[in-house]
Amino acid sequence: MASGKEIRTKIKSVQNTRKITKAMEMVAASKMRKAQERMRAARPFAEKIRRLAANLSQANVTDYKHPFLVHKSQIKRVGLILVTTDKGLCGGLNTNVQRIALNAMKDWESSGVTEIRACAIGNKGLGFMQRMGAKVVSNVTQLGDTPHLEKLIGPVKIMLDAFQNDELDAVYLVYTRFINTMKQEPVLEQLLPLTGEKLGTPDSSWDYLYEPDPQVVIDELLVRYVEALVYQAVAENMASEQSARMVAMKAASDNAKNVIGELQLVYNKTRQAAITKELSEIVGGAAAV
Repeated sequence: MASGKEIRTKIKSVQNTRKITKAMEMVAASKMRKAQERMRAARPFAEKIRRLAANLSQANVTDYKHPFLVHKSQIKRVGLILVTTDKGLCGGLNTNVQRIALNAMKDWESSGVTEIRACAIGNKGLGFMQRMGAKVVSNVTQLGDTPHLEKLIGPVKIMLDAFQNDELDAVYLVYTRFINTMKQEPVLEQLLPLTGEKLGTPDSSWDYLYEPDPQVVIDELLVRYVEALVYQAVAENMASEQSARMVAMKAASDNAKNVIGELQLVYNKTRQAAITKELSEIVGGAAAV
């Protein structure tokens, strides 16, 4: 049995760890509220630009078909945008989204896909793709607590340009969707080509006045729409990260509290045994005299 000093050292160590996890839980709770507000604030913009893109995709003003709307007959080259966190200690958040990405890559390879290009958003995703030996064509890390569109445009544009130049047949987006504080769902979505389910059907039919011409407007709007989708995915992932970290740190704090209670019980038993032994020796010595 460990000595009382060793047990006291363990108790002190767990108490120090619990202070850290408790502080991280409170910080994550504060950041989680801000991340949720930022995510919800981005949703109306994404919905509005989706409606505009849906109307433009079905407009009859021109025969022009944007490359983002053209579906390929065979999928041989695939692009994958993986959204993860820069930091750990957020439970199984990154593991779940990486598992979906890995399964998707295996399915593509088994179905005859000859090339997979990856774009990693987040340090954890970049490390995962490098360990897998994937072809990482672009990446962005250290986004901080607030997603900035200007940081995302460059890496994402490489994938969009590759699709427009017919170097890729499809582009997929993998991220963690925020459901509520206790639940975050990893999802795999087709980003390009844009599908009818993604754009939706306009509530009513109307047309716009285009300036300078329809092709320029459609080109710019669809690019903005795809960028808005990526930004929304990053915002959802950041809200999920803080929620998962808060829950994980709370679980760690509760476990540390239980460990401290168990160690305290062992310490009390050890201390009582030592006292009983000393009393027995005293009584035995007195009886001998």
